[in-house]
Amino acid sequence: MTVPVSIIIPCFNQGHYLREALQSIEQCGDKNLYEIIIVNDGSTENATINILEEYKRKGYTVIDQPNKGLGAARNAGIKIAGGKYIIPLDSDNKIRPEMLHEGIKLLDASPDIDVVYGDAEYFGEKTGLWKNGEFNLQRMMIENYIDACAMFRKSTWEKVNGYDEKMPAMGCEDWDLWLRIAFDGGKFRYVNKILFDYRYSSFSMIRIIQQEKLIALLEYMENKHKGYLNRAYLNSLILLITYKRKKLAFYIFLSSFFPGLCTLLRKAGFFKKMDVL
Repeated sequence: MTVPVSIIIPCFNQGHYLREALQSIEQCGDKNLYEIIIVNDGSTENATINILEEYKRKGYTVIDQPNKGLGAARNAGIKIAGGKYIIPLDSDNKIRPEMLHEGIKLLDASPDIDVVYGDAEYFGEKTGLWKNGEFNLQRMMIENYIDACAMFRKSTWEKVNGYDEKMPAMGCEDWDLWLRIAFDGGKFRYVNKILFDYRYSSFSMIRIIQQEKLIALLEYMENKHKGYLNRAYLNSLILLITYKRKKLAFYIFLSSFFPGLCTLLRKAGFFKKMDVL
């Protein structure tokens, strides 16, 4: 039987978190709404290997592959997915019922929407709300503010040829996918609700990327999307304008890096008082 949603969980040596992730999915209710595909991305830790074998015996779909990285692991799971909608879930995070129900409802009702995303709540070493807000392409070109844990159409993933498996280091796979979907004319829909729980850890992948790898990633992204991303040009433009018109430069800086704050100040009439606009 075909299910609406396929939930893809890559796992590399994080088997001890899997139970929480799976329990969060199973608390979403109707099991006819989803299938779970776990991708063992070449785990070397015995404890994780044993846990994955246990889930195989319980009937879970587990794909074993050599370690190829996060993008390749997600692609492997999505390729065999039976759902028309996809949710990538990191093995150390947790999903909420709202993700499934809101996502299915919106994508079913609006064929023009490609991606549904929402807010998250931190747990682990940090607590609080991760608030995203409405989609803004300018903001997305500066930073990735939408986590991988969103719901998108498998057909959209196919259209943009999936996750990039050639990145110099892991950490920007979802950002690159969102940009390619947006540049291709895809539409994003924000849900003003908590849709998943994000485990904050000082040892998480994105925080342990060495500086030289981070630089290599950003250079890779700029070269790949050079028609849209160009930090050097943006920085030089701001410096030039700063020299000529300090008030206007301040406005550009805020609108580029803090669009939400800029909107609030503009509505309050702050920039008109500064004679910027």
